[in-house]
Amino acid sequence: MDTIIELLRQSGFAHLSWGNWVMYAVAGILIYLAIAKQYEPLLLIPIGFGVILANLPLADMGSYGDGIIALIYRTGIKTELLPPIIFLGVGVLTDFRPLLGRPITFLLGAAAQLGIFVAALGAAYLLGFNFKEAASIGIIGGADGPTSIFLSSQLAPHLLGPIAVAAYSYMSLVPIIQPPIMRMLTTKKERGIDMPQAKPVSQTAAILFPIVTGILAILAIPSSAPLLGMLMFGNLLRECGVTDRLRKTAGGSLIDIVTLFLGIAVGATMGAESFLSLSTLKILVLGAFAFAFSTMGGVIFAKIINLFLSPDKKINPCVGAAGVSAVPMAARVVQKFVSEQTDGRVNPLMPAMGPNVAGVIGSAVAAGIFLSLLG
Repeated sequence: MDTIIELLRQSGFAHLSWGNWVMYAVAGILIYLAIAKQYEPLLLIPIGFGVILANLPLADMGSYGDGIIALIYRTGIKTELLPPIIFLGVGVLTDFRPLLGRPITFLLGAAAQLGIFVAALGAAYLLGFNFKEAASIGIIGGADGPTSIFLSSQLAPHLLGPIAVAAYSYMSLVPIIQPPIMRMLTTKKERGIDMPQAKPVSQTAAILFPIVTGILAILAIPSSAPLLGMLMFGNLLRECGVTDRLRKTAGGSLIDIVTLFLGIAVGATMGAESFLSLSTLKILVLGAFAFAFSTMGGVIFAKIINLFLSPDKKINPCVGAAGVSAVPMAARVVQKFVSEQTDGRVNPLMPAMGPNVAGVIGSAVAAGIFLSLLG
């Protein structure tokens, strides 16, 4: 009997806290949303299970311990390895032709980063976060999970868990968050603007774009090189037409493997002692504001541009909402919203893809700016 009692005393059951049970509930919600609602399942399921592992007492499966998950965290996230590899795969999967066919939509992708800076300023000056923490929280407004992880792992690693959860949660909630904002900021007439067909893009232009953009952007903001460099390299693999095996690997098995490790390591940062705090609640609230202001920034800037365009070249302001870098979900949400509002007459999927892919570049540039100033 004494042996049994001693075994129980040394088991994880004897060390469970109320915080662990709360985190199991959080993990359950993430996994439920991934399976039942299909909200970012490729990431929320690894993150959710990582949360469970991190909250098993004595198992040493948290990202900040000495176990196998901590090894993945130190070698994959702390060294800045995994997020850039995700960007390599994103580059392979991203078609920049809609952006090249309408270069003006690049401005909408830039304007849709407004929420990043609004949330960062609010975090620093209203809610008491230091500048590095504020920058890491603000990047949630870019709706780009890998960028959020990349930046917060360097500037505020102790906030990595809640920032990642907020970023991916709001990315998955694009269909719920964005339509009311578009409805509030646009008139029925504006929602009915049918944009003309974009100019055709040659293969030469598609090949030159990642090379020229990579050079110019990285020369301007060198700290953005890990993300932008890999993004543009992946896109070159896609467009050059002679590296099919590399393209398939980077956009398939490689990005899947990295996503597995990234998700479970991030989830394992969410131990009860670090996640259950007032800071986490503040981050979730700021993330919602960041995402809302980013959506508003894209829509409002499109309306401003229209003041200077002829009637036949006006932009449907709703496509500005796609400037957040949740690709291609944001563009599909815009297309669905506008189509429903116009009874199927206007379907701006391709016009919305322009600012959508521009948003990927914009969020990486914003992260580079923060690293240059604060890193």
